[in-house]
Order: sequence, then structure tokens, then C-alpha cells
Amino acid sequence: MNNTIYLTEQDYKRLIDLIQVQRQNGTAAVNIGKLGEELKRAKLVPAEEIPADVITMNSRVQLKDLQSGTDMEITLVYPKDADVNARKISIFAPVGTAIIGCREGDVVKWPVPAGTINYKIEKVIYQPEATGDFHL
Repeated sequence: MNNTIYLTEQDYKRLIDLIQVQRQNGTAAVNIGKLGEELKRAKLVPAEEIPADVITMNSRVQLKDLQSGTDMEITLVYPKDADVNARKISIFAPVGTAIIGCREGDVVKWPVPAGTINYKIEKVIYQPEATGDFHL
């Protein structure tokens, strides 16, 4: 998928730093490389100007599985905040890497061991920047 993705300058800097720390720790996971690729194609915008329908870090979103038709709600978080039981999904998880910077209405596809999953981004329920939470 080559749609433009949008990132706040703050998210971009934090994610680049996170990738560098992971690489220094010897964590060369595939998802870290994929996140790096995603960041390279991102259009950077000041946090105050990011459209409210774009998924940023700490956004809560509703996704629809296009195969099963089921909806799920997740929050995209940094690895230290990840909690599957609370549906807080790490940026390093395949779904996290796939949805960062995408907008409502986008369809994302990503490979999983069982094949490819296709999700439609139904709604950005909460985005920190849209509510003025620029510190998150």
C-alpha cells in the first residue's frame, strides 16, 4: 500500500529514537524494519495541524476485519504501554505498524502467518492532537 501516511513531527522523532534504541539493543525484529520503512514514506506535519481523522500514537481506533466483518477497537501505544488485555497494541505489532499515519476509510493489508489480514479503518475514536493532548 503506497498511500501517503501522516505523522506528527513529535511522533516521528520518538519513533526514530525508539527504533535506534531497539537496534542498539540487538533487537533486529522484522517489524522494526517495517516501521522504519513506513516512517521513510511519511509526510511530517506539526502536531497542531494533523487532521483529526489520522491515526497518531495513543489514538483509539475502530477497525473492521474485512474477511469476518467483525469490528475491534484498539489503542496504538508505545511498547512500554502495550497491554493486549486492555487492547493497547504496540507500534511494533504488525497491526500497529500497518495503521500508523492512516486515515478513516483507508484499508490496510498486512501479512500474518496465516496469510494476509485486511482491515478498514472505520473511525478514529480518540486522537490526542485533536483534543489538544500534545504531551502524549
